[in-house]
Amino acid sequence: MKENQRVLTRFSFTIAAHNFLLAEAILQIPFIDLKTQYKALKPEIDKGIFKVLEHGQFIMGPEVKECEEALTKFVGAKYALTCSNGSDALQIALMALDIGAGDEVITTAFSFIATAEMILILGIKPVFVDIDRETYNIDWRKIEEAITPRTKAIMPVSLYGQPADFKEIQAIASTHKLYVIEDAAQSFGATYNGKRSCNLSDIGCTSFFPAKPLGCYGDGGAVFTNDDQLAEIMTSIRIHGMGEHRYHHPRLGINGRLDSLQCAVLTAKLSRYAWEIEQRERVAERYNKAFSELKKFSVYTPTIRSDRKSVWAQYTLWVPDRDKFQSHLQQKGVPTAIHYPITMADQPAYRETAKIHDISTARLAAQHVVSLPMYPDMTDEIQDHIINAVCGVYAATSDS
Repeated sequence: MKENQRVLTRFSFTIAAHNFLLAEAILQIPFIDLKTQYKALKPEIDKGIFKVLEHGQFIMGPEVKECEEALTKFVGAKYALTCSNGSDALQIALMALDIGAGDEVITTAFSFIATAEMILILGIKPVFVDIDRETYNIDWRKIEEAITPRTKAIMPVSLYGQPADFKEIQAIASTHKLYVIEDAAQSFGATYNGKRSCNLSDIGCTSFFPAKPLGCYGDGGAVFTNDDQLAEIMTSIRIHGMGEHRYHHPRLGINGRLDSLQCAVLTAKLSRYAWEIEQRERVAERYNKAFSELKKFSVYTPTIRSDRKSVWAQYTLWVPDRDKFQSHLQQKGVPTAIHYPITMADQPAYRETAKIHDISTARLAAQHVVSLPMYPDMTDEIQDHIINAVCGVYAATSDS
């Protein structure tokens, strides 16, 4: 009888251990969660999509104008023009300002390659300068020394969701009579001194790639301006340089339209976006609080300036040993990403074609940054698992 009880006890412990491991395995942690977002907005999104399917105006249908009006209202700019993707948004902006071969554009060395790509693809020389160590945005103190007679514009990137230092950048641009184009691919909805990103410069450009804070269900983007003439020119460039009618082309353009289906999705998602920004802030604050003590291990949380708000496109830590960090989190089922492991200036296609100033901070960041899961529908349970996994990297060191 006692032997049977011992067997049953061991069996019970085995089942309990199995259930614990199964529970650990069931906890699926996405890097971003678009499925939960879709479920929350399913009626509105489905209604918009099926409306397009019914009327059949897949290109430049009424949803495009509706979306642009909603974007204009949200950002506060006079004009919003949707376009095919964030890269094309940058190209349209550069073409509208008549910046081309032989000219130079100053930008950050630390961003996704599209920033420099659209400069170089037009025959413009990208001029890379260093970043601010705390915000990862372009260091405005390094801009003026990079200006030459060929400089036509400054293109700051509002990286990880936080606007760059536009007050200082605009002052430099005004002194030297330069344009400012904001690459706001990661910062749509962020604010700087109370104004929205995309409404902080001559032209603001953003991306609606699905993984962005506001994303559609494919590629998408938009350009914003308060200038009547620029809006007219960009409208023309977006549709093959079209003028008075479909077969009149007074300027060079591109096929840069955003389709009606994507605009329907964006309009639906925009209705929830203010709430999502608040939730991203909530998730970021929980991360910041949990990781505040890790500074003693040379782990640094993001720095957000007091005069601006981030939309937290990424939650990015600076860690001393990234390989070890990622390996540990992978074992715990926590996905990570590196934004970005190589500076744009160090990419093979750009090393010989760009001007590169001292970018030592950008190169250092490329070795140490790592991003954690970030999305508005993250539950406390999932976030606690991530937090415990991160803190667990340094637990042994702390105990010793």
